[in-house]
Amino acid sequence: MARDVDPWLLLPRPIRQLPADLSAIGVLVVLTLAVVLIPGLNSTPLRAFVGLIFVLFPPGYAFIAALFPEGVSSGNTLEERETDSATRGTIPRPGSGIDNLERVALSFGTSIAIVPLIGLILNFTPWGIRLVPVLLSLSGFTLCMTAFAAVRRWNLPEDERFRVQYKHWLAATKTELVEPETQTDAALNVVLVIALLLAVGSVGYVVSVPNQGESFSEFYLLTKNDSGQFVADDYPTNFTQGESKPLYVGISNHEHQRESYTVVVLLQRVEVANNTTRVQNTQELKRFQTTLGENSTWRKQHTIAPTMAGDRLRLQYLLYKDRVPPNPSQKSAYRELHLWINVSSGSNSTSLRTSM
Repeated sequence: MARDVDPWLLLPRPIRQLPADLSAIGVLVVLTLAVVLIPGLNSTPLRAFVGLIFVLFPPGYAFIAALFPEGVSSGNTLEERETDSATRGTIPRPGSGIDNLERVALSFGTSIAIVPLIGLILNFTPWGIRLVPVLLSLSGFTLCMTAFAAVRRWNLPEDERFRVQYKHWLAATKTELVEPETQTDAALNVVLVIALLLAVGSVGYVVSVPNQGESFSEFYLLTKNDSGQFVADDYPTNFTQGESKPLYVGISNHEHQRESYTVVVLLQRVEVANNTTRVQNTQELKRFQTTLGENSTWRKQHTIAPTMAGDRLRLQYLLYKDRVPPNPSQKSAYRELHLWINVSSGSNSTSLRTSM
């Protein structure tokens, strides 16, 4: 006759022996990964709520649990630990444990310190400070500290291991906060509560109203090299009248909203004297128009076939958002690019033209 198997026994032994508080940290890490990465869940308010808790507490708690695997002897105060040690005839260890309120406070404090530090490290990596790298880094750090904390607890005698005594924890916290022994303790409790409220409020604001960062548009000219790759190099500078050469103009929208763009292409004969550029003659060659969504990119190939001869003619590209003024110029443009080109005389050129 087949016997029923307890599903709990199917889990690896280290997981089954994991302390309850460390198990809760692991579950919270998995829950955070789920609500952030799973489509559908990541668009609900649950994402902001779970993410806020994850940023403020688990990394610091796991770190503190790894540093202090011991529990206090018989109480939560230094006097109780000294009394218990005297009764057993042992010498109290000053750093052998921290009480519950200290553990919670340090967990919040170290979390607030660890998260920016990990972000700073990621800033100097190829991944940068983006959602997935930050999430995976924090999760990996928290799980590693959780495993380290579990190993350190298992290496201690059972009666010295830290255990979450929920009823005693709540009673001790209430006593510390509501019935402080001295006025100094009362003042520190008030400061602690205010600090926690400010931390929760600040992170909540950042989560609910994320900073969009700088708004800008990329505007660039490219060519193709021999292998067919786009490069910002080897621009054509020497033309013969009527000879066409290709160029690629591109725009990337990082304005955090949908934008309409117009590119105006001009060819100008200019005179430079005393650090001043004076335009002697201007001809508009072409206009390109496009509308781009946020973080979208547009690239257009065109060919330039100049018939105006001269040295150091300025081939200028002006970028406008929305409206273009009657007389486009560098001063009125949102972005500007230009090339200096030399055009030698040809026999069969009559006008300046661009072809698509």
